[in-house]
Amino acid sequence: MIIAHDLGTTGDKASLHHDDGRLVTSVTVPYPAHFAAGGIAEQDPADWWGAVVSATRDLLSRSGVAPETVVGLVVSGQMMGTVLLDAHGEPVRPAIIWADTRSGSQTRMLEQAIGADEAYRVLGHRLNPTYSVEKIMWVRDNEPDVWSRVRHFCVAKDYIVYRLTGRLATERSDASGTNAYDQVAGTWSARVLEAAGLDASLFPEILESTTVAGTLTTESADALGLPRSVRVVMGGGDGPLAAVGSGVVAPEDGAYVCLGTSSWISFASLAPLHDPLLRTMTFDNVVPGSFVPTATMQAGGASVQWIAEALSPDPARPETGRLTSEAGGDLDTEDLYFLPYLLGERSPLWDPHARGAFVGIGRHHTRAHLTRAVLEGVAFNLLTCIEAFRESGAVIDRIDAVGGGAQSDVWLGILADVWGVPIRRRTIVEEANSLGAAVTGAVGLGLADFSAARALSEVTAEFSPDAGRHAVYAQRHARFVDAYTALEPWFAGSPSAREA
Repeated sequence: MIIAHDLGTTGDKASLHHDDGRLVTSVTVPYPAHFAAGGIAEQDPADWWGAVVSATRDLLSRSGVAPETVVGLVVSGQMMGTVLLDAHGEPVRPAIIWADTRSGSQTRMLEQAIGADEAYRVLGHRLNPTYSVEKIMWVRDNEPDVWSRVRHFCVAKDYIVYRLTGRLATERSDASGTNAYDQVAGTWSARVLEAAGLDASLFPEILESTTVAGTLTTESADALGLPRSVRVVMGGGDGPLAAVGSGVVAPEDGAYVCLGTSSWISFASLAPLHDPLLRTMTFDNVVPGSFVPTATMQAGGASVQWIAEALSPDPARPETGRLTSEAGGDLDTEDLYFLPYLLGERSPLWDPHARGAFVGIGRHHTRAHLTRAVLEGVAFNLLTCIEAFRESGAVIDRIDAVGGGAQSDVWLGILADVWGVPIRRRTIVEEANSLGAAVTGAVGLGLADFSAARALSEVTAEFSPDAGRHAVYAQRHARFVDAYTALEPWFAGSPSAREA
């Protein structure tokens, strides 16, 4: 048996798998995140570890599996964050997660030293406050007392692997999401680190995603209720692992969309895909020698969660299913638009100052209209990303959907009509990341190869686009883009933007 952990923004989804990756059962243990004005987004690494311990014990209990049958453990995690450790491997402050956008001045510093286009060529990503190296610089520049204790940097998944094995390391997929990794050379970028004023000793060794980092320490084995002999495979970032979990392990497997807290479009390729307008990015894949061009927006599922909380009688128990059902059918938003930029935006805008907005709201609009506008707003934003891929030469003629939002027939129908391509729901919806991790773990343990991922989920429903609705949505997409263009100067003039 293999246990996989997926450290998301809202909780740890842990799953138990047969040696070939087949899912047995799963459990989610939630933990909090702290979001505040000024672009603050943080979590306590101790909450991640506590969730891993609790979820592991829960899996063993509910499955009845004997602990000694577990041979491997592997971790997937949210990318682009910053965990700073002292000389004893203890966090010196809360982790700064992917959604944090405080490091605007540090980003501008790197742009002046390297150049935006050159950085994109080397890193596969544009310079932006959402990345790790900019966050590290922010701590150095703003928290000198904290910085004086910093000796090591890692991301969420790496911290858990360290707690499990005592080995501090990373691997290529997560390294490629830090903005400190030279995607051409496959090493930490000496040029970026020099421009950032950071010592290379701060950064961990880079392994392959399938590397066995070690076995459980006595302390971690006791905490999890597992034998010390369990081998821990490095795993990878949640984006590349979601591709594997979706059965996308080679270019011929097509594209997928993950409708999680953040949402993204991605596919496998044999080389980085660079957009002349820098709208998309490319991660190293967990499949050796390949890459995953990706366009990630900050608040996809998060926008839906927000509107459900805002419109439900009890925000702690959002009526997401009921609201999306009301927003279905032939409901027409009648020129009402929602800009889904609640946390600023990565793809395609790369604007940390953008904010959410309803545009065109009228007295006749109901909560059903508001909810549908949110669903359409995410779809419109991702359509701009799909167009960017196509302009760079990618062929996208169908898209498989995973993530919590893929459970909604209404939303998948809207996506099909807006994008003009068939959208397919797979049997693995919320477990795509952990399934991808399990397959990667099985490969690392010599029990399977990546092609096995294709057989571990099936298409359960297909949503075909309606030509008439797609034509209408094409016109409305242009209006959606115009709304942001009109508001961009207003966003840039906000007090928080002027202070950044």
